[in-house]
Amino acid sequence: MAIKSLSIRIEQELLDKLHVVADYEGRSANSQILILIRRCVERYEQEHGEIKFGK
Repeated sequence: MAIKSLSIRIEQELLDKLHVVADYEGRSANSQILILIRRCVERYEQEHGEIKFGK
């Protein structure tokens, strides 16, 4: 699977808080964001079914 980059705009205070949470969990901010995104997708799929892409 290819790894892609994603750039986001985020307020400094929220970014600082993210770093605190990530440090507490023993993760980088990037890893923390990936975990949050995966949880979001899992919740969506539990409610609406698996997301499929046509090929």
